[in-house]
Amino acid sequence: MSAVIRPETPADLAAIRAVNDAAFGGAQESALVDGLRADGDLVLSLVAEAGGAIVGHVAFSRMQVERNGAAAPAVSLAPLSVRPDRQRNGIGTMLVRTALARLTERGESLVFVLGEPHYYGRFGFSAEPATGFVSPYAGPYFQSLTLSERAPSAGAVRYARAFVALS
Repeated sequence: MSAVIRPETPADLAAIRAVNDAAFGGAQESALVDGLRADGDLVLSLVAEAGGAIVGHVAFSRMQVERNGAAAPAVSLAPLSVRPDRQRNGIGTMLVRTALARLTERGESLVFVLGEPHYYGRFGFSAEPATGFVSPYAGPYFQSLTLSERAPSAGAVRYARAFVALS
């Protein structure tokens, strides 16, 4: 069964929480998404719907890259979740590919993710270009993807308030 990828609606919020809780085995990611939404920091939130049920979700939030007293916008991919009984069926890939295309169309220039390099590498994310950024998550799992030549190549990464609240 294939899935339809679409923007979240208010009617999806409980199902999004359920997918995140099931995928991550707890409510931390749900709390993150709820906080990002409440603060107005969600840039893009997509769901995967199959058979009338929400089976996957991906969120992108606003962040800033600061350098030499100036700030440039960027986005953070987090979280990506798929219901456990639907994992390894391409739903996560569909969510990320669709979202990255929409972010590019909207003029976003830079995306960060903290995740498995092998998985996110298929979308063009890499830890190498992310080494130019100062982040509390720096290391081999901190990756970036440039969507346009306007993207900064270095600076201090500032996450949305909801991320700080979870630390």
